[in-house]
Amino acid sequence: MKRLKYFLLCAICGLTSIGFSSCSDDPGAENYYTFKGEMMSDYITSRPQYSDFAYIVQQAGLMDILSAYGHYTCFLPSNDVVRAYLKKKGIASVESLTVAECDTIACTHLVGNMYATIEMNDGTLNTANMNKRYIQITHTTDSNQNPVVELNRMSHVIFEQKDDSVENGIVQPITVLLENSNSSIADIIKDNKKISMFYEGLVATGLKDSLIKIKDESYNGKIQSPYYYTSDFWHEIALAPDEKKYGYTVFVEPDSLLNLKLAERGISTSAGNIKALYDLACQLYDPVFKNDPDYQAAYGFDKITQRYNPLNMYIAYHILTRDVIGWNKLTPLELHQGIVDGAIGIKTDVMNPNDWYETLLPHTMMKLEQLTVRQYVGSGILGQRYVNRRVDSKYNVEGARVLPTVENEYTQDAPNGRYFYVTDIVAFDSDTQNKVMNDRIRMDFSTVFPEVMTMNIRLNGDPTKDDESGRADQTFKNGKNYYFPKGYLDHVTMKGNGTLVYRRPHWNFWSYEGDEFNLFGDYDFEFRLPPVPYEGEYQIRLGFCALPTRGVAQVYFDNKPQGIPVDMRKFLNDESILGNKFSTKTWSKMTDDEKAEDQKMLKNLGYYRGAYGGYHSGGSSINEFVDNYRTYRLVLCQVHINPKKDHFLRIRCTSSAKLGNNNEFMMDYLEIVPKSVYGVTEAGQMETDL
Repeated sequence: MKRLKYFLLCAICGLTSIGFSSCSDDPGAENYYTFKGEMMSDYITSRPQYSDFAYIVQQAGLMDILSAYGHYTCFLPSNDVVRAYLKKKGIASVESLTVAECDTIACTHLVGNMYATIEMNDGTLNTANMNKRYIQITHTTDSNQNPVVELNRMSHVIFEQKDDSVENGIVQPITVLLENSNSSIADIIKDNKKISMFYEGLVATGLKDSLIKIKDESYNGKIQSPYYYTSDFWHEIALAPDEKKYGYTVFVEPDSLLNLKLAERGISTSAGNIKALYDLACQLYDPVFKNDPDYQAAYGFDKITQRYNPLNMYIAYHILTRDVIGWNKLTPLELHQGIVDGAIGIKTDVMNPNDWYETLLPHTMMKLEQLTVRQYVGSGILGQRYVNRRVDSKYNVEGARVLPTVENEYTQDAPNGRYFYVTDIVAFDSDTQNKVMNDRIRMDFSTVFPEVMTMNIRLNGDPTKDDESGRADQTFKNGKNYYFPKGYLDHVTMKGNGTLVYRRPHWNFWSYEGDEFNLFGDYDFEFRLPPVPYEGEYQIRLGFCALPTRGVAQVYFDNKPQGIPVDMRKFLNDESILGNKFSTKTWSKMTDDEKAEDQKMLKNLGYYRGAYGGYHSGGSSINEFVDNYRTYRLVLCQVHINPKKDHFLRIRCTSSAKLGNNNEFMMDYLEIVPKSVYGVTEAGQMETDL
């Protein structure tokens, strides 16, 4: 009956991704549902075994919220669990806790979303707790060999008591009180004795000081007004982010791995760990950068604090300039519902889901990939995530596997980031530059701006649920759309009266991974392009869905106009492009020669079909981008790129707003393609259609 009641509640309420700006925030009367039954506050206060936690919640001023209609998960500690925590801390009783301590404990155990254990996948919960921290999820067994959900690697949901539903949420009794570290990411790395060599490198190079920032105190999202807009026929509302946090994700080789690799390379540690790491870095980076003037100027063991010193480069490349809030977030969102069994909007049987992220080493990126395609499994493990992997018909670079967790005695996450163990050396070496990244780099626009991931904006919400199209949904029960005030995104400039909006994912949107960015109004938008691996000629492409309600814009590369304005109202079957040639034969029914000819014909016009690896779902069918005349890729420019310089793409509105047309410019995904990939000229050959 409890499970039936829970699923009935889910059907009414839906899953949400609402985070609270503070523990005392009420989700709002419009977000309540009308029931007559036991509320979460009743559950906690009416059972004597939870009286200590009831006292803590009451002191924190949260009991009124839990007595209102909404949707919550409570990871509920019994009196025995609370008292074990107090004993460890040397605290006599709950009455000895300060109000601030009660607030922290209560907020750590409450989440503004409903989660049954079946919905808790390895990685982190998608919704932060009320303390604005993300609870790490792993799966293990209890003493009776029952499968249980483990929280922060220190506690687990009690199997016999899991998923106990109340009218406004779900109660999950737990075995150990949850705690979070308030130390910086650098300090929690310091505390792990199994990665002491990497930490020594952080300190010696001075890069430890780059991992201190937590929050931009000058930004206050609460003073920003909501933004209402229309996209196609959807009337929606976007909010400004509540705050601007800084974050870092660090991939670390354990000491045991480093010692093994040093020995294999004949490098001794007799002169100290730092000298050994420096020698390792020289072996990795000399073949790539020995002729680079900046590298030559910073060469030498006495110059390890300089940015282009080999050791400094080695350590910096391990660090992403964003907080990827969980192992499961390193690659596109997984969805296991309906006909979708894998990364949302990606055909995981033909293409490994992957993302590309900038690192702390200037002008470099790292590739993260989830292995899903059996054809290219190599020596890898299906379902696992890897750094800089490329195993296909052309190259065999296995990369480094990313481990989801570290040992239970160590903390893995901090307010400004987290770290992961890797199983092999991570470096921007020759294989990474010339093999892994000698490829089409496709980036969902939500990965271009680090803040979008650090703030857990990317892929938030429930993609299987739409909001009502007739009005803007102010409950945000299915997730939030966001807009970004001027100055919020680094390396981004917005002139004029334009607005940049992130639309949360929907599995039935014609959008890669289900989400998209849109420019509205009289926009003049410029952003820094992600870096390229080496100097040369590149195509910059934009993937999007054309609609009659979109607008026209001029594109600039480094402030130089590129071709004629982009008209987002044109479909591929427009007479000015392919006309009825587009629909002569569907792509899936073409021969290889016909596909090559089709690609060549489009390429000459500056277009490519939509990615074969991308699709959208209506819940019962898969609709491929490659066969739709609206979802295509447009070549914005073909330019020479110097990898050591910043380059910018500018998009300026050239159409006027009319009824039903918001001048919307859609940015779904970006492709940066080297000439080695797009420059196919021989008859019958073509660029990979994925």
